[in-house]
Formats: sequence, structure tokens, C-alpha cells
Amino acid sequence: MDLVVDANEIFAALIKESKAYELIFDERLRLFTTKFFFIEFKKHLKEIQKKTEKTEEELNHLFDVLRKKITLIPLEELLHYTDEAEKISPDPDDVAYIALALKLKCAIWSQDKKLKEKQNKVQVYSTEDLMRMF
Repeated sequence: MDLVVDANEIFAALIKESKAYELIFDERLRLFTTKFFFIEFKKHLKEIQKKTEKTEEELNHLFDVLRKKITLIPLEELLHYTDEAEKISPDPDDVAYIALALKLKCAIWSQDKKLKEKQNKVQVYSTEDLMRMF
């Protein structure tokens, strides 16, 4: 199953190492996000390190593993979908995720209730939804 993954889901999974963490590495899921995620990951590395109690070396290794598991799509490839995504999105922060989902014709993995309830063009699955499915 192809899914656009919200950066917050990845951060939460890394911090808690919960079922969401397992879902990230589930072979039945092909995950996509924008290049912006990895910029945010590096930007918040110290905060993630503090919350996870992992060494910088461990997090850098995890970063490399995530780069292999999650396909990065450049923002430039989403330009054709941005106008429609802006009309659909209940939150400006979600426009890139919606544009990517429109481009790939797939759902989004997010805990964002507004994203799930205030638009009906893109399917949104919560972690709980995915746990029931897998």
C-alpha cells in the first residue's frame, strides 16, 4: 500500500518506538514524503536525541535507514498539484502532503483530525486505522 506519511507520524514513532514505529518498517507499506522531512529531521536532531535517549551516531544510522525506506519527492514535482491542494487543505501546513497524495493517487498517514474530517478528496488513515488493517 502506498502512503504519504506526515512528518509528525515519523517523529512520534521514533520517540515512542510504538506500533507506528513497526508500521514504518512494514514491507507492505511504501512510504513517501517530501524532502522537507529530512531537513526537519536534521533540524530537530538534538531534540529527538534528547527524547529518544539515542546517541547521535544511532540517530544518524536511523536517518540513513529512513532515507532508504521512505521515498523522497522533491517539492518541485508537486507544483502541478499545489493549487488544488490549497483548496482542499484545512491547514496550510498540510498542502504539501495533500499535493503529494494527489500526485501519487494515494492516501495520507496522519493523526491530524482536521485533515481527516474537513476534506474528502484524499483518504487519511490514522495509526490506529493502519494497525487494524495490518
